Amino acid sequence: MSLFLQRMIEGLSNGAMYGVVAVALVIIFKATTLINFAQGGLAMFGAYMANVFAIEQGLPLIVGILLGAAVMAVVASGIERVLVRPFDPANHLPVVLITFGIAYILQAVAAWKFGTEFKSFPSPFPSGPNDHIEIAGARLRYERLGVVLVLMIMVGLVHLILNKTKIGLAFRAVSSNTESAKLVGVKTGRTLNFGWALAAMFGGVAGGLVAHFTQLDSGFMDKILIFSFAAATLGGLDSINGAVIGGLIIGLVESPVQPMVRDYVPGFHFLTSDLALLVAFLLILAVLLVKPAGLFGTTRVERV
Repeated sequence: MSLFLQRMIEGLSNGAMYGVVAVALVIIFKATTLINFAQGGLAMFGAYMANVFAIEQGLPLIVGILLGAAVMAVVASGIERVLVRPFDPANHLPVVLITFGIAYILQAVAAWKFGTEFKSFPSPFPSGPNDHIEIAGARLRYERLGVVLVLMIMVGLVHLILNKTKIGLAFRAVSSNTESAKLVGVKTGRTLNFGWALAAMFGGVAGGLVAHFTQLDSGFMDKILIFSFAAATLGGLDSINGAVIGGLIIGLVESPVQPMVRDYVPGFHFLTSDLALLVAFLLILAVLLVKPAGLFGTTRVERV
């Protein structure tokens, strides 16, 4: 039971990491109805910038992560203005290809600038051997609890921005109906630019949190991004709360459920940790086939 509880705790903390990235994916999808495949690259580069500010420049780690996230918000704003806005928003293919290209460009630049060797990244939360809480024999580490706390803060900030600020209300109008928003005087270009900056900022924070649990290199966000896609698809690509719940479900499936099925159900010994990505892909496929809008997404109604 203590082992199962430990895996449950680890699954929820991993799910919180997937949820943080999934929220950033949902922000872009709500405004443009497309997937930003550069989100992982932006988060990765944000972690490298946090490493520069905190480790190389000696700033506090939390300050370094926030500054790295702010830099990526500026970068994403420039990407939207220069590379995305000139294209017809109704034609998604060019923008999707651009986000693919940006992801690989960011990885190449990071490998060139910061090297290809793995780097350790500290945690912004206490991470010593005694920094944990005992729960029925399982250890809830402060560093994992901190990720859950950051996720809750991020979701709260998103809801506050979207419901209590002028730019947030404009963003909701654009995400609901772009043409109607233009008719009532909403500057859609500036609003979409804000969405890209906000998503990149949250992605940069996510990169700074995830890097501690992996190793910092130019491709460390790739696997996280796939699980986050699965989380956003499961919860609903236009639902902030759905992205969070989807992330927690994916984390639970990956950490406690899959090992338990492998160890205790006859015939499932092949479910090694290397197949976790396959499980995520199968989950994405199943959701798209059975319930394309996700658990909490908005079902689109079209007049025929």
